[in-house]
Amino acid sequence: MTAPLLFSVVESPGHPNFSALYRQLGIEERRLPSLRKAIQALKTAAPHWVVAEFFHGFGSNYAGANLSNLDVLLASLQKYAPGARMIVLVEKSQRIYVDKLAERYPLHAVLVQPVAAETLASLLRA
Repeated sequence: MTAPLLFSVVESPGHPNFSALYRQLGIEERRLPSLRKAIQALKTAAPHWVVAEFFHGFGSNYAGANLSNLDVLLASLQKYAPGARMIVLVEKSQRIYVDKLAERYPLHAVLVQPVAAETLASLLRA
């Protein structure tokens, strides 16, 4: 039996390291340094979960109608891994913007940082 796969998209130093937790839960973690790498990885493997940080697109940081750094990844998940559960990590000051993202794409959970390991573990066990 193969272990469930989790993509951990680590784009900033603020992304918590839950590698030990994932191992403890029997989850295979694939750490990816960027959203682009995560989208490339989706083409070869469908994860059960994706854990990534949310950054709101203030001004013209993101082209067109994108709200955040996660829009393109979430659209790619719908195509390549529609069963994947997206867990979004967000700073408290940016939490208000995640609801707009959730209107466009399915989000399994939104966790305000700092995230307790037990909180994440309960989501992954469910």
